[in-house]
Amino acid sequence: MMLYWLALGTAIITSLGGQVLLKYGASGSVAEGSGFIAQLFRVHTILGLGLYGGSALLYIMALRRIPMSVALPSSAASYVVVALIGYFVFNETISLQHAAAIALISVGVVLLATA
Repeated sequence: MMLYWLALGTAIITSLGGQVLLKYGASGSVAEGSGFIAQLFRVHTILGLGLYGGSALLYIMALRRIPMSVALPSSAASYVVVALIGYFVFNETISLQHAAAIALISVGVVLLATA
């Protein structure tokens, strides 16, 4: 059973990496081209999409033994980490309402994991 939880955790981390790479791809310089098609062919975007695909495969593996009603809400932990990455890496703002939502998600994930 531990293998399936490891697959779920790795899927979540891989998905996070994909999200960060997609953000970098979306933030490319004007010299690289600013259109959607140009964005699709940036290295960061291609790698990010690849990580998303790998994440999906790991998630499918996890679903073999972990109920979907537990696995999917557990992946909400990535929302918390992505918000923090956005704040520290991309200088995005986190409002009080944003912070409250992140806290609620965190409590929900902990309650689910310990149920």
